[in-house]
Amino acid sequence: MIFMSKRILAAACAAATALTLSACISPSTSNGGSSKDGKLTVMASFYPLQYLAEKIGGEHVSVTSLTPDGAEPHDLELSPKMVDSLSSADAVVYLAGFQSAVDEAIEQQAPKTVIDVSSAAELIEAGTDANHPSEDEEEATDEAQSGETEAHEHDHEGHDHHHEMSADPHFWLDPTRMAKAATLVGDKLAEADSAHADAYKANAKALAEELNTLSDTLVTKTSTCKVKTFVTAHTAFGYLADRTGLTQVGISGLDPESSPSPARLAEIAQIAKEQGVTTIFTEALIDPKVAQTLADDLGITTAVLDPIESQTDASKDYTATMNSNIDALTKALDCQ
Repeated sequence: MIFMSKRILAAACAAATALTLSACISPSTSNGGSSKDGKLTVMASFYPLQYLAEKIGGEHVSVTSLTPDGAEPHDLELSPKMVDSLSSADAVVYLAGFQSAVDEAIEQQAPKTVIDVSSAAELIEAGTDANHPSEDEEEATDEAQSGETEAHEHDHEGHDHHHEMSADPHFWLDPTRMAKAATLVGDKLAEADSAHADAYKANAKALAEELNTLSDTLVTKTSTCKVKTFVTAHTAFGYLADRTGLTQVGISGLDPESSPSPARLAEIAQIAKEQGVTTIFTEALIDPKVAQTLADDLGITTAVLDPIESQTDASKDYTATMNSNIDALTKALDCQ
């Protein structure tokens, strides 16, 4: 087991650098302020909110995502040009506390209309339960199990810590919470652009109904799963687990850049054996080496479960990706 843990830890260290680079890119488009064609210009902080804005705004809005397609949003850095453009946007849709660069830019630029979806999303505090662990809890568990507290603290002296999230931000993986966010976005866009208020509210209502139906599908298709535990690349699927009654076990924490210790990996391996886990889920935006090595050592397979933090496939929107996730879960968890 020690040998296995060292192999996986080495893979984790090799993977860490690539992830950091992905969030420092400028968005591919920037058109702050009212567009030339008279559409309401909306900036969304990352893909799920871009999806809401586009579906609800329809032909009346021009939407730009602050997080580029295919980029990891947790530690987004904004260029000075993008920060300045917020001041001339008609509306900004964001999740307070998730992307510190966005929080700071909004405070600095004071856009005309600011739509914070955190209240509608009903976020759960990190550390509330096993599906929503805090980073501190995971570190404490690792140290207690490994007996290497002093070495762990010394190792962190030379490292910058990413901002710690007080709440689990990944609400969009529960379509019911997405539906509530859709209603809020529709109401706020209606206030910002009263000429098209009826269209925004009608679109928001239709989208909320679609998302609630998607939630029903998720619950129904996972209700007969023989395996109730799933292992993921990082702890992004707590809200999905809550909605379905499943249990999530993340290799990394809420922040995908956090690296698992040997003790954590040994714990996951033991859980996988005890719970009959047959699949380790990887992600498109996270190097799969750690998950693949763990799966190889356990003699099980890997599959992709998309946290939908960014749009990695232009042909698949939020709903299509969630349906792919449902298919992946039902296959891996032996759902009848």
